[in-house]
Amino acid sequence: MDTHKLLERITLKPGLMGGKPTIRGLRFTVGDIIELLSDDMTHEAILEQHPMLEEADIKAALLYASLKLKNTVVIHEA
Repeated sequence: MDTHKLLERITLKPGLMGGKPTIRGLRFTVGDIIELLSDDMTHEAILEQHPMLEEADIKAALLYASLKLKNTVVIHEA
């Protein structure tokens, strides 16, 4: 999946989760995924524990966080 397609999975809605970037408009933030990964959860464990997520959502969260740290994120608001 290309970079643009992955970033389309990240949504920013002012009234949702305090305006934090979320996954596909769900009440699941990019930060939530990063935190789970930092707790040594595997992609498979995350997907098993949170069946509403998809592998591409995890990849999108990592990409978004990486670009945000580089200060180069360009995203369309949903």
